[in-house]
Amino acid sequence: MKVIPTELADAVIIEPQVFGDSRGFFVETWSARTFAANGMHMSFVQDNWSRSRRGILRGLHYQVRHPQGKLVRVTQGEVFDVAVDLRRGSPTYGKWAGVWLSEENRRAFFVPPGFAHGFYVTSETADFQYKCTDLYAPEWERTIAWNDPRLAIAWPLEKGGQPVLSEKDRTQGVPFDRAEVFP
Repeated sequence: MKVIPTELADAVIIEPQVFGDSRGFFVETWSARTFAANGMHMSFVQDNWSRSRRGILRGLHYQVRHPQGKLVRVTQGEVFDVAVDLRRGSPTYGKWAGVWLSEENRRAFFVPPGFAHGFYVTSETADFQYKCTDLYAPEWERTIAWNDPRLAIAWPLEKGGQPVLSEKDRTQGVPFDRAEVFP
């Protein structure tokens, strides 16, 4: 496994080593040893799996209490995955990073606790799987508007420029400057 830094403090891309032959392939998707060797000591308490179709945008979500670190990957299809640093004292506070995740590149993206997270599906469908460092707490979940001009996220939207959003993302997303952030 190769750990690749991003422009955001503590958010990293995980590029696995793929062992393949005519029978198929094998990939180690998580290693506590590799993370610990890179200064990331954590445990995961919940695994999630979602399937979405082309044009769906999920996010930008975070929890103000029980913040979740997420190790995200795509096992079928392709997404543009985004993390936004909400840690007020961080050198990259208010910045975002986007990473292409797909079944072809087999990369994972570690989004630390204290970040908002979202993704946009660019393939016909995408299976998105992720490990979380804390349990889902809906009463503490918040949403930042996906199209907030202060963040200016370069989503790779299709012609027309309007993604398909959930009711929650359409109605509860707040501007970045009104988001509850982490001390």
